[in-house]
Amino acid sequence: MEPQAPPATHEVTNQVPPLEHYNLYESDATLTAALEREGAAWHASALASDGAALGTPEVLALAGAANRHEPELTTFSPRGERIDTLEFHPSWHSLLALLREQGLHALPFDTPRAGAMVARCAGYFLHAQLESGSLCPLTMTFASIPVLRREQALFAQIAEKLYAREHDSRDAPLASKRSMMVGMGMTEKQGGSDVRTNQTRASALGAQSGRGAAYRLVGHKWFFSAPQCDAHLVLARTSADAPISCFYVPRYTPDGARNAIRVQRLKDKLGNRSNASSEVEFVDAYGVMIGDEGRGVPTIIEMANYTRLDCVIGSAALMRAALVQAIHHARHRVAFSRRLVDQPLMRNVLADLALESEAATVLFMRLARAFDAHLAAERTGGAESDVERAWRRIVTPAAKFWVCKRALEFTGEAMEVWGGNGYVEEGPMARFYREAPVNSIWEGSGNVMCLDVLRALERDPQGARALLTQWRADAPGEPVLVSALDSLEASLAASPEAREAGARRIAQQLVLCAQAILLLRAGPEDHAQAFIATRLGECGAGLGGGRVYGTLPASFDHGAIVAHALRV
Repeated sequence: MEPQAPPATHEVTNQVPPLEHYNLYESDATLTAALEREGAAWHASALASDGAALGTPEVLALAGAANRHEPELTTFSPRGERIDTLEFHPSWHSLLALLREQGLHALPFDTPRAGAMVARCAGYFLHAQLESGSLCPLTMTFASIPVLRREQALFAQIAEKLYAREHDSRDAPLASKRSMMVGMGMTEKQGGSDVRTNQTRASALGAQSGRGAAYRLVGHKWFFSAPQCDAHLVLARTSADAPISCFYVPRYTPDGARNAIRVQRLKDKLGNRSNASSEVEFVDAYGVMIGDEGRGVPTIIEMANYTRLDCVIGSAALMRAALVQAIHHARHRVAFSRRLVDQPLMRNVLADLALESEAATVLFMRLARAFDAHLAAERTGGAESDVERAWRRIVTPAAKFWVCKRALEFTGEAMEVWGGNGYVEEGPMARFYREAPVNSIWEGSGNVMCLDVLRALERDPQGARALLTQWRADAPGEPVLVSALDSLEASLAASPEAREAGARRIAQQLVLCAQAILLLRAGPEDHAQAFIATRLGECGAGLGGGRVYGTLPASFDHGAIVAHALRV
């Protein structure tokens, strides 16, 4: 008797097809409008081409592969030589090649023009929707450029390889490579964010000391980002009681030998698993002092300011990626005889998420314009306006606090739209959720950011006044927004102790007011009104507290908001 095939147990239906073959740029009405509004319309065709490439199945698959096949550290060669090499899956290198090809590591510096920073940030936003781990070395390389180009002799040797648009994956002396990446090493076991407690020591190698001189470093770093980079900017002190200085520490010494940077282990992280983060020890490692001696913290803080902007963009991108997946799912999934997107409560949730994503997008694009203005002033020798300076110095750390915090709740809510399918690793939602906390922690956690906001307000009262004056000029006819601005100014007028205790509320107030102003300018007006009502007004328990997504009043057109969010 012929064996019979087992009977079919069920037919697979009502499962959502993967979201692919879509243009990440052209499907985003908020981003396309912001690009023109903030002065980079000249880059639209390049972004449209890149957005189409990023939406192909082949490129989308790179993200999952890079996170499944994590980097591996080999400490010793078979002969017992210390080598500290890292092996990455080819998908990782493909992702870095795509990022570099678009100039996202250097665009405002190697191609300076009006709107270059806005263009770069928009492109970074598109790639950050795909995969987060590959962004880390690219961000640090980008942020190192304004610091390194102040060191004329050193920069002359490395500029071509810093600016190169080719990713060179080889672990080799820089002289034989076509391009380079730069990382940073600040944190030590005993200090965390308090880098002034660092113990790593640097001793001059010869009679010359100070800026541009060679040193040997002895010490450790508890978090050493992307140890495979061709160089790192590292903090150390020249004596036990000396203030911190900054050093350029290459992976290979000038004579071609591997530098004495001992990788102790790779961190076993919650997310960002495609990227290698490590603990290292310096055993007479070679380095060159950059910046003035004892001015290491201000030197590297300039780098950190750029990385903080990328943290805002990265979190906004996670929100956008999760939103797009949630809307796509709701448009295809049927429950209780109707598509999810046609059900009023689900539409409310999706519309509310869409408003949050839209507000994050207009915010980082406005910050990008402020950084553009700063770079333009540096190029021309002109003065940066009070308002632009305030956006850059005051609003950036507040945005880093708020947007990165919101991404955690946002990705969890979007995962819930998918239900159980969102909780398994076969789809992207679980990865988005695991990635969400890192930007809130990296480059200063929430409290550090909020205290930085207070310091920026105190150091630049003129800029703060100019910013609030501008916001009030943009708020006539918006009583809820005017009331929120009144509340913010009252908080700023409190005693120093009260301001510090309420620093998180102040940062939150700043960002919500900024986002409301930007949405009023950007339109559609209905979106701005819904945001104000639910983030600043009584509908949202005031100033974003005590609410969950999906509580928009029925008076707003939820369906129109969702349709605007994803144009595919």
